[in-house]
Amino acid sequence: QVQLVESGGGLVSAGGSLRLSCAASGRTFSTYALAWFRQAPGKEREFVAAMDWIGVGTYYADSVKGRFTISRDNAKNMVYLQMNSLKPEDTAVYYCAAKSGSVTTVARGWTYWAQGTQVTVSS
Repeated sequence: QVQLVESGGGLVSAGGSLRLSCAASGRTFSTYALAWFRQAPGKEREFVAAMDWIGVGTYYADSVKGRFTISRDNAKNMVYLQMNSLKPEDTAVYYCAAKSGSVTTVARGWTYWAQGTQVTVSS
């Protein structure tokens, strides 16, 4: 079992930066793949970024590539999403997720989810 708790959302102007954090419980955290998804009002939950359990392979949606960076600290049971050059279209509720096995960009393929944190980017 893994429990995930997020922090770091908020309101930022376009072009600004935010860092989301996700704290995980569970002794097997280091063996899980980790990801960030987001969901805007009226839209489906979409993949943002993911990292494999080894911490070497990283994957990004085309819409955030070059602007967002996913990282993990297994010693602290933490996963982060650094978001730079934010755009109004990045406005959404952001969720971190965890799963055993390989990374997938499909939301239903992830087992554990945090409660979500709102990110609002003003123009």
